[in-house]
Amino acid sequence: MMFDPTTLKLNADPLILSALKEDISSEDVSTNSVMPHPCLGEADLICKQDGIICGLQIFARVFQLLDDTTTIECLVSDGDAVHPGQYVAKLKGDIRILLNGERTALNYLQRMSGIATYTHSVAQLLTGTKIKLLDTRKTTPNNRIFEKYAVRTGGGNNHRYNLSDGVLLKDNHIGAAGSVAKAVQMAKEYAPFVRRIEVEVETLDMVKEAVAAGADIIMLDNMGQDQLKEAIGYIAGRAEVEISGNVTKENIAGLAGLGVDYISSGALTHSAPILDLSLKNLHAIKE
Repeated sequence: MMFDPTTLKLNADPLILSALKEDISSEDVSTNSVMPHPCLGEADLICKQDGIICGLQIFARVFQLLDDTTTIECLVSDGDAVHPGQYVAKLKGDIRILLNGERTALNYLQRMSGIATYTHSVAQLLTGTKIKLLDTRKTTPNNRIFEKYAVRTGGGNNHRYNLSDGVLLKDNHIGAAGSVAKAVQMAKEYAPFVRRIEVEVETLDMVKEAVAAGADIIMLDNMGQDQLKEAIGYIAGRAEVEISGNVTKENIAGLAGLGVDYISSGALTHSAPILDLSLKNLHAIKE
C-alpha cells in the first residue's frame, strides 16, 4: 500500500510543507551553526518498540521536499512488524537536510506507525468474524490523510473520509430534521441516489423508525449488550448494522459475537500511542 503520485503531490505534499514551515519559520539556527556548508552524510532509522511500521513514504518525502537528491533505503515495508533495535531504513543526503527534516519526519512516522500498531491489535480481536473494523473522523486536523492510511495499513477500514463522502445522520441531524423518518426522507430526496444512507440511533424506538424509513445502515450508538441484542434482532437483516460508541481494544471482543457488519472506533486514531523510532548514527561520508 502506498500513496499514489497524484495523491502525494496534490494532497500530502502541501500538508508536509506546512509542517516543515511550522518547524523552520526562518532558518534552522542549530544546524546552520555547526554545519555552514553542504556535507554528504547518512543516518540510520532505528526502531525502539515492537509494532507495525507505517509511513515510510511520508518519512522520506519530508527530506525529499527539502532536497530531492536525498535518498532512502528502506529495509522493511509499511505493514511489516518491527522490533526494538531493528534497523528500518538508511538515509543519505546533505547532513543539513537530514537535520532540518528529522523531527517532522519522525513525527509523521511515529504517529502513523502508532495508529497502525494499535489498529492491528484491535483487528486481531475480530479474527474469524466477518465484521469490518472502521475508523471515524476523530482525526488530528490536517493529518486525516495520513491517519486513515495508517488505519488501513494496520488492518482496519476507513469509514467516511469527510462530510462530502457519504450520508450519516447523527443525533443532531435528526434533531434538526425533527425525527429519524423525516431526516431519512430528506436525505433520500437530496443526496445522490448512489449514496447509501446511514442513521445513528440510541434507542429501540429509533431503530424501529430507521428500519421503517428504509435506512441502508443503522448505527447502534452507545448501547448496552442487552439493548444491542434486542436492536439487532429487530433489524433482522433489513439493514446493515454498525456498532459505535467508546469502542476500544479493551471491550471490542465482547461485541464480536453479535453478528453485526461493522464496528467503528474513534480510538484507532485519537487514542493510539506513538511507536518510538529514532534517527541515529548521523555521520559524514565521502562521495
